[in-house]
Amino acid sequence: MNGPIRRVGIGLVVLMLALVGQLTYVQLARSDTLNADPANFRVSRHDFVHARGEIITADGMVVAYSKRVSDELKYLRVYPQQGLYAQVTGFQSLLYGSSGVERYYNSTLLGHHVATVDSILHSDATQNVRLTIDSRAQGAAANALAGRRGSVVVLDAKTGGVVALYSNPTFDPNSLATHTTADARRAFTLSTLNATNPMLARAYRELYPPGSTFKIVTAATALDAGIVTALQPFFPVLREIALPQTNNRQLTNFGRELCGGNLTDSFRHSCNTTFAKIGFELGDTLTSGARRFGFGTDAPPLDLSPGLVASKGPDPNNGTFAHNQPAFMLDAIGQQDIAATPLEMALAAEAVATGGRILVPHVMQQIENSDSRHTVAKRADTVTWRTVMPPTTAATLTDMMIGVVQHGTGTAAQIAGIPVAGKTGTAENVVGEKPHAWFVGFAPANDPQYVIAVLVEHGGNANSEVTGGAIAAPIARDIFTTLLRPGA
Repeated sequence: MNGPIRRVGIGLVVLMLALVGQLTYVQLARSDTLNADPANFRVSRHDFVHARGEIITADGMVVAYSKRVSDELKYLRVYPQQGLYAQVTGFQSLLYGSSGVERYYNSTLLGHHVATVDSILHSDATQNVRLTIDSRAQGAAANALAGRRGSVVVLDAKTGGVVALYSNPTFDPNSLATHTTADARRAFTLSTLNATNPMLARAYRELYPPGSTFKIVTAATALDAGIVTALQPFFPVLREIALPQTNNRQLTNFGRELCGGNLTDSFRHSCNTTFAKIGFELGDTLTSGARRFGFGTDAPPLDLSPGLVASKGPDPNNGTFAHNQPAFMLDAIGQQDIAATPLEMALAAEAVATGGRILVPHVMQQIENSDSRHTVAKRADTVTWRTVMPPTTAATLTDMMIGVVQHGTGTAAQIAGIPVAGKTGTAENVVGEKPHAWFVGFAPANDPQYVIAVLVEHGGNANSEVTGGAIAAPIARDIFTTLLRPGA
């Protein structure tokens, strides 16, 4: 055999061995992973012919269940509340796979890990996922947004459980779950072509400039760095401040108002000139302070698929401040490089409410066997994701946030007899469009039970001048009232 033929033969043998090796790896080493992947079409079709557990709110409302049908797939997934919980439950679709709880807890809902007497006797034994979502809070969030584009996130300040997570616009997951593929394809196409993108879970998948709500992070960083206290120093009362390293570019206060004073005064009136000055004084320290809150780092874990997108913070390269001082001054007021999801701004407020900790957010309260006793198979743990400030700093910020609601920019969040702590935000975005309106906070302020973040995109196209205090704070008030004064 001559050389060329020998080399061709050796090459073919190597290719055959590589092919056999790859097939062996896929069949053996990765078989469990591939079978568990809800995006695997073969498995998804297989899953339709088996029973699937319910998804239930914390207070017992069934928001997803499987109905026995007469076609070859045997079970149809049904979402009785249509779009109200769509961005939590997600969907299960023959054509488009699954998302949300349906995807993250797919094996659980199918009962793959059930180990009870009933599961031995009944091959269709499943498990239910009970959510941390409260149906009252979820409904109140939808009602308060009143058709405006935006998001509401409510967290349990004691556990990190997600009490409400709603974005508008939303979509009807039933339209994707249908076994009529032409109808599912039409619904998917209409949603994806819709400029408002109703299938986007804005509350935890879309980034926005947080505006003045980010001043929580800036203030915490400055307090911990010893640059300021709540009462010292006194910042000059200004309408605008010059940005260094520019051709006399000015940063103005909202509405060109005059403001200044100590940190407490400036926080209460959301004074841009003061916080720009603080950003200048912090320099690169602002980056490390923001990263403690998670800005510019990995996103916090969340039991939804796909999960949280990572927020953006100041430039992480040490020494950047010396070459780009205006950027840090703008970052300090939540503009320029800063971007976050509504959920992540709720977590920033949570750090104050808990005395300095950010808890891992989660939508699963417990897993229940769908047996005759509905036994609990697993409960969610309360886990700290980050410790971002000492309790003394959190206590100072709590007092400052109470001041915002009592006699600052957030008075529209007041509830008689219930102290509320908060921070408003009015975030500039695309030139020529109205700003986004924000409110983040917690209540009761003296014993936090619930944390909230409200975002109304472009102020809901309000006719009057858009501010977080006018547009977003009343939404927070209504939802807090629903939770803390049921029946009021």
